[in-house]
Amino acid sequence: MTERLRKAINEKIHAFRISDQTFLVITSFIVGIISGLAYIALRKTVDTVHEVIVVRGYDLLGIMQSHWTVLLVPLLPMTGALLLIPLSKLFPGEVGGYGFPNFLEEVNIRGGIIKIRAIFLKILGPALTIGSGGSAGLEGPIAQIGGAIGSNAGQFFKVSGNRMKVLIACGTAGGIAATFNAPIAGVLFAIEIVLLGDFTLTNLAPIVISSGIATVVSRGYFGANPIFQVRAYSVVSNWELLLYVVMGIQIGISAVIYIVMFYKTADYFETLRMNPLIKPIVGAFFVGVIGIFFPQIMGHGYEAINEALRGEIFYGFMIILVFLKMIVTCLSLGSGGAGGMFGPALYIGVMIGGGYGGIVHHFFPAHTAPVGAYALVGMGAFLAAVTHAPLTAIFLLFELTQDYRIILPVMFASVIGTLIARALKHDSIDTETLSRRGINLHAGREVNTLQSIRVEEVMSRKVTKIPEHMPFDVILRVATTSDILYFPVVDGDGLMTGILSFQDLKESLFEEELKKFIVARDLAYSNVITVTPEDHLDYVMEQFGLMDIEVLPVVDYDNRRKILGMISRRDVVTAYNQALLKRKMSHGG
Repeated sequence: MTERLRKAINEKIHAFRISDQTFLVITSFIVGIISGLAYIALRKTVDTVHEVIVVRGYDLLGIMQSHWTVLLVPLLPMTGALLLIPLSKLFPGEVGGYGFPNFLEEVNIRGGIIKIRAIFLKILGPALTIGSGGSAGLEGPIAQIGGAIGSNAGQFFKVSGNRMKVLIACGTAGGIAATFNAPIAGVLFAIEIVLLGDFTLTNLAPIVISSGIATVVSRGYFGANPIFQVRAYSVVSNWELLLYVVMGIQIGISAVIYIVMFYKTADYFETLRMNPLIKPIVGAFFVGVIGIFFPQIMGHGYEAINEALRGEIFYGFMIILVFLKMIVTCLSLGSGGAGGMFGPALYIGVMIGGGYGGIVHHFFPAHTAPVGAYALVGMGAFLAAVTHAPLTAIFLLFELTQDYRIILPVMFASVIGTLIARALKHDSIDTETLSRRGINLHAGREVNTLQSIRVEEVMSRKVTKIPEHMPFDVILRVATTSDILYFPVVDGDGLMTGILSFQDLKESLFEEELKKFIVARDLAYSNVITVTPEDHLDYVMEQFGLMDIEVLPVVDYDNRRKILGMISRRDVVTAYNQALLKRKMSHGG
């Protein structure tokens, strides 16, 4: 059925003589429409889960703020976490946790082949977490949903690798644009965050079209008003820009604290000795406990953000909400709940900016804007610092306010915040996970390809070990009958003491008087460079370059003398070429 449909479409394309660029534009238009509809589906699903679990849960449990029944609030997010278990069992590793870093890896390293079920899983999983009161965002999931839509469109038409990335970017741009009613921010999000700032991409037009049409679809359903109701704010005095610079420094430091907190929390839950399916319930319980006293920190927090932007929250209370939102987001996602970090970053930024703005406005009321102005700038600046994507944040706020006067404060705070965050921590919240696995997304294609392959996938387990007391004539007989040129020399326990090459034997062939006295230990090189099965091939190539050698022993991680195999420079080159060929074939290139 699918193949027949594809052939029919291709026949029409050839019949009407549609060029590749025109075809890509048409496809991006369709991807934009579906991405806009997907955002509607995600938001309605979250609202439905919230209605069923939270609103009806309050009625069913008789929860009242002035009664002991408020202690039952933790049951609500725990219910959402409990409902994640069937999905997690059916699709292990595809539902819970902060999945955006893996999405970036799929797009930029593994060819962007995303399964169609990711669309539905990224709707249901986050809806259960966020709708039941867990602290997470909708924006990361909708970006992944849009990317999955673009990927499946590319797979259907068997497009090449570059066109696949363009279509994925079309979907992510459409999803973000539909969420914020901000088509320019959607385009910049796709290029700056998903495509890692690849502004050299020639096919910008399809991304713009997809972002625009998704915005139209979202407006047609939800109206022209974005999710955040922003008032008009301006700079009261030019001296006030210095205050925004100071706020940028504060935001950069806070962003690093937030990133460290999140990964420390995730690491802690990883070490807990309990069933992984139970961990999100534990995290949800603690979120609910905090939510008993501070309900503003539960869910996506859009209501609290709007209140802060209107200046309706006391600035001292905003500072408290900053730390509480950081904690509950780390608990929700670090324990394995589903959702994104984009929304919580906006919430935290609003509260940081509002808290800071309240303080400076208290001391300089005649020279500073209201609290809401600082909350608005803080929202964009913290997002920029956490994601290392200042352009996306700047244009997002510009589209939300439609006021050029906010640009200078946002630029100062966002750029300063991003510079401080990068100086203190190299990775953003999206790339930290990948860096821990040895993957540098900002490296070239060759390095990224090698980083995606481990030694254990390539190494040869065929090893000819030579005992260290083996005489020279026996060594020569073994070496001449073997197709291997490097031989680990081992002691009586089979542990490596050195390595012997065929070149070493050649240099000793003419030492007639010494042959009868020479043993393997005398010829072996003892200062051996080794690698482990867990190392990536880019590290292996670095080791080859250190001493210009051709083969390295592969040893056990815990015992560097226990030989497991050998890996050669030729093995690495072959694996690299095969990986490129496989990627090209999977893209239909």
